Amino acid sequence: MPTATKPLIGINGDFRPARKDVVPLSWFNTGYYDSITASKGLPVLIPPLAEDADLSQFLGMLDGLVLAGCSQDLDPVRLGMDKHPATRPMPSRREDFDRRLCKMAVELRMPILAIGSGMQLLNVICGGTLFQHIVEDCPRALHHHDPVEGTLRHIIEIIPGTRADTIYGPGEIRVNSAHHQSINQVAKPFQVSAKSPDGVIEAIEAIDDDWYCLGVQWHPESETSSALDMQVFEQFMAGCMSREQPVILPLRKSA
Repeated sequence: MPTATKPLIGINGDFRPARKDVVPLSWFNTGYYDSITASKGLPVLIPPLAEDADLSQFLGMLDGLVLAGCSQDLDPVRLGMDKHPATRPMPSRREDFDRRLCKMAVELRMPILAIGSGMQLLNVICGGTLFQHIVEDCPRALHHHDPVEGTLRHIIEIIPGTRADTIYGPGEIRVNSAHHQSINQVAKPFQVSAKSPDGVIEAIEAIDDDWYCLGVQWHPESETSSALDMQVFEQFMAGCMSREQPVILPLRKSA
């Protein structure tokens, strides 16, 4: 473990390949590193490294990993599906790297907070499956994406006794939502810890209490999040600081 007072938390970034008159570019959503900093961690930005040895060395310096979401999708062809017209696959360099990053972090049993498509990737890497387009795959589903505004808010139902329950406590919870894909079959290492009223899976977490691994479909780092959502990062940071026995912070309910 690093000797620094604050935990070092890695974040994967977004990527745009070179095109005519456009240079290749990597960038990081400000909300992720601001949320980590506000939760008493030190963010470490991870570029899409080409060599596994370099990535392994990089991960060896970290106390935890935030698998960031993406406005684009996992490539359905790689999931054994025909591409739906609504699907916009992310650049192959980003997906290739994110898959390697996630697989290595899982093998190391590193504390992980997976957000948005990061949760979907975590589930796929560990053997689960996805619905490619909720509107068609789950005909009775609520709206999870606003085609005009992009983000909307809806209720989620927290499963009692889970980490998500520890974070949010009892009562009605509303979260931001901007996804058209979702988890179908949950990978064996995980259990469902939150659903929307239509049954769409909104959060998963490791069954093993000794591994702090939580995935949320909403975006607690976003400007559209609530004050209560910051506890997602605070609890994750506590888990990173005590990998043997994650610290449970007291609940702080919003007014």
